[in-house]
Amino acid sequence: MRVLGIDPGLTRCGVGVVEGVAGRPLTMIGVGVVRTSPDAGLGDRLVAVERGIEQWLDEHSPGFVAVERVFAQHNVRTVMGTAQASAVAMLCAARRGIPVALHTPSEVKAAVTGSGRADKDQVGAMVTRLLRLDAPPKPADAADALALAICHIWRAPAQNRLQQAVAAHRTSGASRTPGASRIPGAPGISRTPGAAGAPRTPDAPSTPGTPRTLKGRTA
Repeated sequence: MRVLGIDPGLTRCGVGVVEGVAGRPLTMIGVGVVRTSPDAGLGDRLVAVERGIEQWLDEHSPGFVAVERVFAQHNVRTVMGTAQASAVAMLCAARRGIPVALHTPSEVKAAVTGSGRADKDQVGAMVTRLLRLDAPPKPADAADALALAICHIWRAPAQNRLQQAVAAHRTSGASRTPGASRIPGAPGISRTPGAAGAPRTPDAPSTPGTPRTLKGRTA
């Protein structure tokens, strides 16, 4: 499995490619940052981000793209730029038919370090150790992109099993006939609503051998 992790941002958009499968050593294929100038217009910056991501997709041909899920922050300007860069990343992947997964920062930290509250230094140190690098990738955006790719490789098998189970449950539920309850022990036979417990015939004897009485006389 080859995954392109993207830590979205307008000024610095971290990108990192990791290859491997869960439970085995992982390999870093490439890491870097797509940069744009703060002095450029918003449209030009988004185009620069798109071109940078397209180059990484062309060069490394990942099978999956993992993008950090954007959360609201106090700095509205920052979160808007991050969200816009995230949308560009998803657009680039979707245009090529590459599956896109979103992972929250806490999910990534927990997957890589074991703690959802780990700081950037801890994430960088664990990425260095897991990928057997000589030093933590710089800047932190690059290390975060690698952490996203690692998180997806490790979480994808469990997510796939969950999605398959949900799809199977929906399929089995749709195949049942609404309103018809099955009679226990009788496969393929449905009970008609309201017919449960068929009434006895009024003049049928309730006990075998008991004489039937008609108008006070014994029959």
